This record gives sequence, C-alpha cells and structure tokens, in this order.
Amino acid sequence: MDGMISGSHNTGPISTQRSIPVVSMPVSNAARSISIEKRAQIIVLGNEKGGSGKSTAAMHLIVGLLRDGYTVGAIDLDARQATLGGYLASRIAFAAARNLPLPVPAALAVHRSEIDSRAEAEAEETARFQAALATLSATCEIVVIDCPGSDSFLSRLGHSYADTLVTPINDSFVDFAMLAKVDPENHDVIQPSIYSEMVWEARKKRFSRDRGRIDWLVMRNRLGASEARNKRDVGSTLDALAKRIGFRTVKGFGERVIFRELYLQGLTLMDVREANIGISLGMSHIAARAEVRSLIGAIRKPPPAMEPAAAVE
Repeated sequence: MDGMISGSHNTGPISTQRSIPVVSMPVSNAARSISIEKRAQIIVLGNEKGGSGKSTAAMHLIVGLLRDGYTVGAIDLDARQATLGGYLASRIAFAAARNLPLPVPAALAVHRSEIDSRAEAEAEETARFQAALATLSATCEIVVIDCPGSDSFLSRLGHSYADTLVTPINDSFVDFAMLAKVDPENHDVIQPSIYSEMVWEARKKRFSRDRGRIDWLVMRNRLGASEARNKRDVGSTLDALAKRIGFRTVKGFGERVIFRELYLQGLTLMDVREANIGISLGMSHIAARAEVRSLIGAIRKPPPAMEPAAAVE
C-alpha cells in the first residue's frame, strides 16, 4: 500500500516518512472482507483511562514480536492524539538519521468520522477500520491495535475484533474502578464497571461474528517493589474479579524512568544497545526487559512463520 511504513517484518531499509498513513475513505468490498485463511491474529490494547502505559505497552509488544520473527501490523485508533503514531514516526526518523536497521511495523491510522449523522458516521468508521484491518491482514501474522483511552465507537469496534485484549491498569484502586465498583470496607466486588460491561458486549459481538473468543489480559502496571498492603489488596480483589468476569492477570511494567527516556526517539528496551544512545543497561533495565518478555509470553499465539530477526539486546 502506497505510503505505508516499510520494514514490517525485518530490519531492511527504513522509510523517512514522519507520520503513518490515515485511512480516510473505504476501499472496495473485496478489500474490506477478511478471509479466514488470511486473518491475522489481533491484539488490542484498550481501556478507558489515560496514563496507564497503554501505548508504551503497544510499542514494546510490536517491537518484541518483530524481533521474534513475526510480521506485524499496527493500527492507531486514536489518530487525533496519535501517541502510537508519533512513537512510530520518531522511530523511523531516529533510524534514518543514524542509518540503523531498526524493525518497524506496517502501520495505519484510522480517524473518527466527521459526519453529523451518528448512523452514517459509525458506518464510515466501520468501513475505514475494516479496510485498514484487511490491508494489514493480507501481509501480517499479527496486528496490534491501540485504542483511545476513552469510550468511542471506534474503540468499541476495535475491542470486538480482538483475539487478545490487553488492558493495562496502574496498580491502585483508583484504576481498579475502571473494572469494577469495590466495597471500601472489605474490598469485595460490588458490580462490574461500564468498561467491563463493554468488554462483555465486545465478546458477544465477536462470538456472533465468527464464533471467536476474546482472551482478556489485565496488565498490572507500576507495581511497587515492596510488599505493601495496597499491592496485596489490589491483587486479591483483582483475582476475585478475574474469576467472576473472565480475564487473566499478568505482571506489567514497573515505574521506570527508562520508558520515558526512550519515547522521544521511538525506541524500546529491545533497541538500547543497538541504538547506542549512551544508556548502560543496569539490573533495573534488565528487569524491565524481562517484564516485556513476560507480557509477550503471556499472549497465546502460534509460532512465527520466519526465523527471529537478528537483534542486539
């Protein structure tokens, strides 16, 4: 596809393009239809709260999967904020400036419709999303979708196509409220939240569409190193909720400065040595990279069709 970011599954030439293409018009019905044979595995990063590390997790998943040998596509459904898109554009610019063969995904952004009619707007957004997904599914084994941190039709649509849904939350009852309402006295779950109900609706839509099921992972970010009372309480309440509404929990990323340091260059922890940006890998960085690998390992997926790309980690 013209204008697409190059190097989706290897460390070949890097495009100098600074932004990812936007799907603004639907393509033909043939292109929008996604055959079972060519359907990529879809990993969706979604929640309804900003600041949880969703786009950081998405980028590390993408690069980790690329380095494991998968052909990977990326769709940014928050095209206005463009956190993932900006990350990828910075990565391409950094690689081009230093002539580094960093792996990058094939990537597309899907904007919200500006049509006033709600029904027509949703139809247009559906067509744009399906066009992007069909385009990437034709060449990619895995497509990673970054959803906006708020409720929208595009976000709900993206959730409904997930094979794996990864929901990052900060390890506190402030973020837990996104999943469920909790009794303040004994921390018992009173009822699931609006977001959890939305995931339930997405699961029903997915099953109705193709009899597929969504494997839901809740990722506990910013876990403290010490065994604090809040950490134990959140963990036990999360385990109880997992049994009730059906998700798995996975340890996420700790509160580490390295993630913020790498954002501006579009880099991940898997790129540090290769990029040669003057960061010495200490025990904290090694632990952080292990967290990324743990997340990738928790996602159920087939082996890649090709050998992992050579990488200096």
